[in-house]
Amino acid sequence: MSQKFDEFLKGVKGKKVSVVGIGISNTPVIELLAKAGAKVKALDKNDKSSLGDLAHRLTGLGVELVCGSDYLDSLDGDIIIKTPGMRYDNPALLKAAENGSVITSEMEIFFDCCPCKIIGITGSDGKTTTTSLIYEMLRHSGYKVHLGGNIGSPLLARVQEMEENDIVVAELSSFQLHTMKKSPDIAVVTNLSPNHLDMHKSMQEYIDAKTNIFLHQSADGVLIVNADNEITNGFESMAKGRVLKFSFKGKPDTPGAYYEDAAVYTVYDGKPQKLASRTDILLRGDHNVENFMAAALAVHGLCSSEDILYVAKTFKGVRHRIEFVRQKDGVSYYNDSIGSSPTRTTATLRSFDSKVILIAGGYDKHLPFDKLGDEIVKHVKKLFLTGDTAMSIRKAVLAAEGYDEKELPVTVTDDFDTAVRAAAAAADSGDVVLLSPACASFDKFKNFEQRGDRFVTVVNNL
Repeated sequence: MSQKFDEFLKGVKGKKVSVVGIGISNTPVIELLAKAGAKVKALDKNDKSSLGDLAHRLTGLGVELVCGSDYLDSLDGDIIIKTPGMRYDNPALLKAAENGSVITSEMEIFFDCCPCKIIGITGSDGKTTTTSLIYEMLRHSGYKVHLGGNIGSPLLARVQEMEENDIVVAELSSFQLHTMKKSPDIAVVTNLSPNHLDMHKSMQEYIDAKTNIFLHQSADGVLIVNADNEITNGFESMAKGRVLKFSFKGKPDTPGAYYEDAAVYTVYDGKPQKLASRTDILLRGDHNVENFMAAALAVHGLCSSEDILYVAKTFKGVRHRIEFVRQKDGVSYYNDSIGSSPTRTTATLRSFDSKVILIAGGYDKHLPFDKLGDEIVKHVKKLFLTGDTAMSIRKAVLAAEGYDEKELPVTVTDDFDTAVRAAAAAADSGDVVLLSPACASFDKFKNFEQRGDRFVTVVNNL
């Protein structure tokens, strides 16, 4: 066990620790703290009845449960572990801090206790695919790898399994990074574009949160950025360690990876080396070539070219990311429910060789749809919109240059299932029906996974 982790467990014994947010992700942390002898209070805005058997399990460990709309009224404790989606300047947190509470998060504690190398990945799009590629490359190379962060189960609850020569691969959201004071040994930023502006006060605050993935590195740290993205390319001047860049548009001005003549090349010492042909990469879409390049740079010096190439040829992708569902009556159905921003949906649309039938719309994150409207006109033959943003997307499409209502009919329906069935009914043999909403799912679903699962269910029942 990590000495720092052992010290943490001894340090919480007898302390009042409040954990904000009860659910699958926080439950292992709550149980860990209770078993370590902490006086744990778990708080959640949902009613206690929604917890089911979990409530009995936690109370059986001596955990005090505070549930309901007024759950933050009693927020206190020696230590408060906030959920990532809770802003650091929440009035209840500020009041608790004034009263002496130490405010932290599961990820901050994990970084303090982790005994091994950490590779962290963030970005507006491509985080999970890049994280998964890195994980598979390392695993195929024989490392003991721990996958977590914004993907999988909490890393803090697994520290006792980790050894010095292991590697942690952590997907990190802007919410997790917002208050971080430590950075991973190797940091990857896939790209940055407007996102989560419903939670962040400005685009600059969003960018500032993301920079914490590398700002606290030492001179031994490695930062990997997208040279084609103006924001991430600008991070080079702020980095303390080595910077590697990847580019789809041409050879970058630093060591890194680039795409040229339908192949990926790496260059570390001035001499380019071919790593993979485009046909070697099983994932479809130019954006996934970028994700592959980012992953290859992250494992440089850890994995052989052969191991990296093996993963390129065999990795089929992550669920809900341009996931092929089925073909029926000559129509192919794809689930890209992870497409929760205009830029992500744009990348998905560009990955298809011909125009598709698109289902889009969802929760409003206050993102502009102007550019998406242009992309839809270029890449979509029939558009079905649903959710809170349906009319905003429709307005952007109708205002796009080259829009022709005869060439691109737009249908708006409030019901998600109806939209899917209508899109299927409008398809002919050879067509692609694609769910890529360009928006979050919270208007109708708990998360993008639930939305994607619903799409798959409706499609399979056609």
